[in-house]
Parts: sequence; C-alpha cells; structure tokens
Amino acid sequence: YKKNLKTLYVVHPTNFIRIIWNLFKPLISHKFGKKLTYVNYLTELREHLNYDQLFIPADVLRHDEKLRAAQKGGPPPSVKTPPPRPPLPTQQFGVSLQYIREKNREAIIPPVMVQTVAYLKEKGLRTEGIFRRSVRVQIMKDVQKLYNLGKPVNFDVYQDVHVPAVILKTFLRELPEPLLTFRVYNQVQELLNVESSLRATRCKQIVESLPEHNFIVVKFLICFLHMVSQESIINKMSASNLACVFGVNLVWPRHGSISLNALTPINIFTEILIEHFNTVFGSRCPPAQVTP
Repeated sequence: YKKNLKTLYVVHPTNFIRIIWNLFKPLISHKFGKKLTYVNYLTELREHLNYDQLFIPADVLRHDEKLRAAQKGGPPPSVKTPPPRPPLPTQQFGVSLQYIREKNREAIIPPVMVQTVAYLKEKGLRTEGIFRRSVRVQIMKDVQKLYNLGKPVNFDVYQDVHVPAVILKTFLRELPEPLLTFRVYNQVQELLNVESSLRATRCKQIVESLPEHNFIVVKFLICFLHMVSQESIINKMSASNLACVFGVNLVWPRHGSISLNALTPINIFTEILIEHFNTVFGSRCPPAQVTP
C-alpha cells in the first residue's frame, strides 16, 4: 500500500493524531511523508477529489458542521439541499437501469458497460493491475460528461486502458440501487453462516432470485470478470483480487455505509460468483441475455 499510495487524506484531524504523526515522522521516509495531507473541513476535499462521488455518512457531515460553526463562533449552519435536477434523456451515470433501458431503445446492457467491457476485453485483459489503478479526476469527469450528453467516447484518445476500467467501476457505484439490489444485502451478509462446501449453491440461489433485467446485467459483468481472472498469471487479478475491487460496487445496504465487518461476506460472495461463474449462472439463461 505504501508503494502504490498516491495521497493520504486525514479528514478532521485531532490534536492527538497530529502529535502521533509528529512522533513517528522521523521513522517514516520523506517521500511517504509528503503524501500526507490534512483536511480540516469537507469543503477542502473539493480541491483534491471528485467530492460528488464520495459517500459521506450523515454523522460526519454533522460533525463537519459543528467544527465550522465553532470556528466562526456561531450556531451550526442549516443545510439546504438544492432541488434535484431532472436527468437528461441521455444520462448514463446516477440513474437507474430501467431509466437507461427506456432511453436507449430498450438496450438490455447499459451502453457504458457494453463499451467499456468491449474495450477492456480487446486491450486490457493482460494489463497488470487492471481495475486497481486510478486515473486523474478531471479525465473521469470529462468521460462521464460525454456519456451523459450522449456523445461518443473514444478511449484510444486517453492512451490509458485504466480509464475505461475506472469508468466501469464508477458507473456501477453511482447506480441509485446496486446492481444486485438492496434486497440481497442481508442474504449476502449471512453467507458466513453457510458451510464452505455449500456456499456456491447458496450464491446461485441468491443470484437466481434477482429480477430478470438485473440478472442479465450481472451475468454479463461477471462473465467478463471471469475472463479477466483467467488471465491472472499475467494481470495479477485473481477472482479474489477482483472481488475486493468490485464487491462494494455490486451490493451495499439501503441505509448507511458498509462497515469493515460487512466487507468479508461481500468479498467472499463476489469471489464465488467470479470463480464459479459457470456453476452459479449456468442454469438460468433468459432469452434476452447478452454475453461480452
């Protein structure tokens, strides 16, 4: 992590954290030390990250309000949420699968997924660390804007196969409801209570209970990730590694954020889907299904 870490943001640092850091600073390399950035208020994050893509718990937002109010010596400011703007007819990010399908001539697989998967299948299967690298935030914003305006996206222009990889993850993460739906979250969390030898069967039951449209899109995606995992000797992305990257983008709770304890069953579930793709998805074959 220390080698690949680009920047470490410490939000709302306490005096205790600053003291601990100063104590250990002599033991830490100067190169790593330069990666640390203190962020006193959430508004400062906008200067560094795509703030609108972050999921920030309500408790953190309230704490940030109190800190800013204390700094100004006044009562906490009231938060006024601007009225949501209606999505564009060409919108791809932040809208439901059903909306995308209705606005794209009943296309079963969202165009973003079709195009990114096709590009990565042709040029990214043997790229080491695919789906693990990041790209510049401005590039991501530019590509998302093109998609949302219904304009063509030529990934060759960016000369970086990691751009479509990150776009695919971002698309999944920004769905209003996770691809695997809210309903299966608790079922996934209970997977640790199932014997190891029976988990693939249980995963199959969970996946087959999905609405048909969701099932088809999930099957399309996992089929592709299975292809990626088969090149893991070269790309270093085994089913387990892919599960760590994609699990949190496929299922999350309706309320609140995912706890650290909840990550383990999510990752195990996703790993089984990828590693045992043919077993999990082999029985249910809808007429409208699409393969990568």
